[in-house]
Amino acid sequence: MKKIATLLILMALAVPSLLAQEVETKQDETQEQQNVKQDETQEQQKKPQRDPGEVQTLFDPNAGTGGYGAFSIGYTQISGRDAILMGGRGEWVIGHGFGLGAGGYGFVNDPVYVSVDQLNYSLAGGYGGLIIEPIIMGWFPVHIALPILIGAGGVASTSYSADWQDPYEYWDGYLEDATAFFVAEGRVELEFNLVRFFRLAVFGGYRYTTDIIMPNTEGDALKGWNFGMTFKFGSF
Repeated sequence: MKKIATLLILMALAVPSLLAQEVETKQDETQEQQNVKQDETQEQQKKPQRDPGEVQTLFDPNAGTGGYGAFSIGYTQISGRDAILMGGRGEWVIGHGFGLGAGGYGFVNDPVYVSVDQLNYSLAGGYGGLIIEPIIMGWFPVHIALPILIGAGGVASTSYSADWQDPYEYWDGYLEDATAFFVAEGRVELEFNLVRFFRLAVFGGYRYTTDIIMPNTEGDALKGWNFGMTFKFGSF
């Protein structure tokens, strides 16, 4: 009987100690879990958080918004003859999705030889105006832009008294006639975000003008398609 009483006393004395150890173990586990969560939170805070509207590039994930300047070079046809088209534009970019600015382009076509007066004739001129540019998903590395130009321009017919067989013959140029026109041009640009400050675009578009009123020149001489490349520098 004494042995049983002694055993019960020992058990009664041991229970508080066991309970204390169990509570301490649970507290340690809870503290450890809190430390793990805290570490995970700190790691997440250290990682850069991507803005859903952030511009992504092929070589650099960081970009901003603002404006840009660009120059273009392309091919077109003027009065049915091959012509070079060059120009530039500047735009303010709003929220990666819309550009507003102004631009202008110049052109000159291949001269044609007229044997009646033994002169070579070519058309040269330029146009410019307001540009609006919707940008579709501009934060993606590759996307579409739709610049539209509305404005006016001028074209001149020039004759040259040159001898094609003698490359050292001096070319005398004479302004034959000139006129003004209204122009509206729309383009589709496939644009590549190469780095944070530079984009490259290949484009195709159509140029509409009012009829050209000049002797020996078709009324629709300036209407036509154009193709080329645009180089953009700035903050997008």
